[in-house]
Amino acid sequence: MTIEKRSSAFAYAPAPESRSIVDIAPSYGLFIDGEFVEAADGKVFKTVSPSTEEVLAEIAQAGEADVDRAVKAARKAFEKWSALPGSERAKYLFRIARIIQERSRELAVLETLDNGKPIKETRDADLPLVAAHFFYYAGWADKLDHAGFGSNPRPLGVAGQVIPWNFPLLMLAWKIAPALATGNTVVLKPAETTPLSALFFADICRQAGLPKGVVNILPGYGDAGAAVVAHPDVNKVAFTGSTAVGKEIARTVAGTRKKVTLELGGKGANIVFDDAPIDQAVEGIVNGIFFNQGQVCCAGSRLLVQESVQDELLDSLKRRLSTLRLGDPLDKNTDIGAINSEEQLTRITSLVEQGEAEGAERWSPACEIPESGYWFAPTLFTNVTQAHRIARDEIFGPVLSVLTFRTPDEAVAKANNTPYGLSAGIWTEKGSRILAVANKLRAGVIWSNTFNKFDPTSPFGGYKESGFGREGGRHGLEAYLDV
Repeated sequence: MTIEKRSSAFAYAPAPESRSIVDIAPSYGLFIDGEFVEAADGKVFKTVSPSTEEVLAEIAQAGEADVDRAVKAARKAFEKWSALPGSERAKYLFRIARIIQERSRELAVLETLDNGKPIKETRDADLPLVAAHFFYYAGWADKLDHAGFGSNPRPLGVAGQVIPWNFPLLMLAWKIAPALATGNTVVLKPAETTPLSALFFADICRQAGLPKGVVNILPGYGDAGAAVVAHPDVNKVAFTGSTAVGKEIARTVAGTRKKVTLELGGKGANIVFDDAPIDQAVEGIVNGIFFNQGQVCCAGSRLLVQESVQDELLDSLKRRLSTLRLGDPLDKNTDIGAINSEEQLTRITSLVEQGEAEGAERWSPACEIPESGYWFAPTLFTNVTQAHRIARDEIFGPVLSVLTFRTPDEAVAKANNTPYGLSAGIWTEKGSRILAVANKLRAGVIWSNTFNKFDPTSPFGGYKESGFGREGGRHGLEAYLDV
């Protein structure tokens, strides 16, 4: 492993966001039928801050009995909620969106504390998109007859939703906004390492006057998520997470009438041709794999670079990585925050060590690792082949594998040589090449001369082991309607 020293003419003074903006209570209950309640069996768990390992709060842990109680509340609320005119449902969604905007600074700090990602990401990316999704689907609520799914499409009933820890509030918005707009009610289980923003959202639902039982939030572990998926009175299952769990969910719902969408893992290829604008491509590569510490399902974790520009690109990329700042996620200058959990850090470390053992060459810029918390320096591997595990498995961390190609056909073959099919990026000055290559890539989302750009009007989803169904846009309505 090679480490290069960082040299800079500029030093950044600390610019911490104030933690006092958010008031975290010592303990939180489950949110069922409009009220915060204890778990039926009294179980609790603790949520910790990944950057400091301090306990943030004690959280009620949902079990099967709690899931049953929440589904019954959602079923009861469904009768009146689904009968409301779309224009009335829209008012609640607009109200929720505006409250999210009003409380966005508070929610950004909360998300950074509980998740570990830099404040500039939660503040400038996550929260604006969260509000935008509620605004967007509020606009659809009274126009469902014109969405292209036939006249008078009907809601399904109770939606059981399980979300991951990498974008806790944004994944909640992706799931809840279309469900409510189409007249469904919701039972949502947030990830056990990041339950706080979902519980704060429960408070926003009360603040917005949302009828009791329309949204229910059940923090807990995998058994709670499994109970939501398996509950006989859940009509729709939406899951974002690992491919292994997605396969379990598919087995659980097989033979039932439940509608399912799965957004699973990825191993996205970022393809750089020899005529690409190198500096622009480097920024896209960095954003593609080091945004949110690489804990992104659509991350551009495989860099495919044309051989003739490999040396130039890697030199520029290494210079850029040497300017990234790792540290306190609440500091507005921080680029690389903490890994979400000790378990995830262990997985990243294991896969990186295996990459070295298999002969790939590892490089990281010099950076100080804080003494407490879960941290991993931005890392890139060269001399990587398609047989290396780091080129095949989703690492879900700040680790980039670099491969080369000579022709467009070879680039496409290598990009498609994966069990996943979620995202890809193409960097070239030729529009014809962008279209030709994009048409051959088996990926649900393809960016050209950019990466990681999202909009609520644009559908998102994958092929193969990256799942099925689409979230976002008009397409995202279909999963919540009987069409």
